Amino acid sequence: MVESTITGPTVSGRVVSSRMPSEPARPIATISAAPARARPTGVSELDRVLGGGLVPGAVVLLAGEPGVGKSTLLLDVAQQWAVGSGSPSLVVSGEESVSQVRLRAERMGTLHDQLYLAAESDLASVLGHLDAVKPGLLVLDSVQTISTTGTEGVPGGVTQVRAVTAALVSVAKERGIATVLVGHVTKDGQVAGPRVLEHLVDVVLHFEGDKHSSLRLVRGVKNRFGAADEVGCFEMHEGGISSLADPSGLFLTRYAEPVPGTCVTVAMEGRRALVTEVQALIGATVAGSPRRTVSGLDSARLAMVLAVLQRRTERLTLHDREVFAATVGGIRVVEPAADLAVALAVASGGLNLAIAPHLVAIGEVGLTGEVRRVGAVPRRLAEAARLGFKVALVPPGCGPASTGAGPEQMQVTEVTDVRSALQHAARASAE
Repeated sequence: MVESTITGPTVSGRVVSSRMPSEPARPIATISAAPARARPTGVSELDRVLGGGLVPGAVVLLAGEPGVGKSTLLLDVAQQWAVGSGSPSLVVSGEESVSQVRLRAERMGTLHDQLYLAAESDLASVLGHLDAVKPGLLVLDSVQTISTTGTEGVPGGVTQVRAVTAALVSVAKERGIATVLVGHVTKDGQVAGPRVLEHLVDVVLHFEGDKHSSLRLVRGVKNRFGAADEVGCFEMHEGGISSLADPSGLFLTRYAEPVPGTCVTVAMEGRRALVTEVQALIGATVAGSPRRTVSGLDSARLAMVLAVLQRRTERLTLHDREVFAATVGGIRVVEPAADLAVALAVASGGLNLAIAPHLVAIGEVGLTGEVRRVGAVPRRLAEAARLGFKVALVPPGCGPASTGAGPEQMQVTEVTDVRSALQHAARASAE
């Protein structure tokens, strides 16, 4: 083929020339989609978030706080890939030595002949390992520790991160290597580095978790190959990390008998429904202003719910009482759909009235005390019914009487306001 240069239009006084493309454009129907099919990683919850697995040539950015378990998860992914894909996997660490990674692999039981390790901080050396190993999967831990010569700045700087990421994306696309980059986060939980970093990659995942809890969540933020709102659940343990296909049990407490100050709701994490228990404790003020202590809930929404309860309900005095509210199992629930459960838990604790353990409450509470509609109510009810809950309080227009669909084994009651919800909850507890 002979390359020819054709005189084109001018931009800012300069002539823009066109060239013969390296490959001609083809009708879309003649292009095979097989090379872009996702391949399962062997880690079910990660595959759930990715939309079925890793696509050859795709670049994934996994960001999370230090110590949350990013390296542990990806070492497990690399081992599963080496076992099941038929091609090698390469883990390049810029933060640990190969001996340190080997010790973690021994503890996790992830040793395999097709799993290769290297410790590098130079991009050219990383590319050299790719030439030698020819992996199907590359894990780079982390992109902030790699630098390239010829580019100004220190490793982890804006210029270096942009240059390293752009080069790795180009190599991954050219050779069809599924690539996972580990990224750092800032104090407010955002991906560290230039914003262009998130634009360069195909998938952005956030790895979340409390160091005092074994629960870990992988949340999809951007995904060119699937839904961007999926969440994967994992559990950390001494042997490493494992998928949680049914995590709702972590967020519930089984009592021998009903206890005041508790109520169950169903939260949505992405497209997954999680049955979650809300607990509240009401106590006398020791000195000064009463405290409002929150764990796992939105403090602003709790303050609003307390104000509504104080104003719209009888026999409940909260302005001079200390209120402690929390979720069970370390999960964070900030969506408005948990308002009704928070209100019932607080009222239950304040009135010393135990709510039936087989009851769930779903709905947003407005400033006038009304219960507002929320999304995905049928999915929430189905999950609650699957776990054996018998009674549900939902907003108007969300029950089977309005939608014509709902779990047959569950009594679903539509409540218009907080006061009627308290009445129905008390009636269900007395039955």
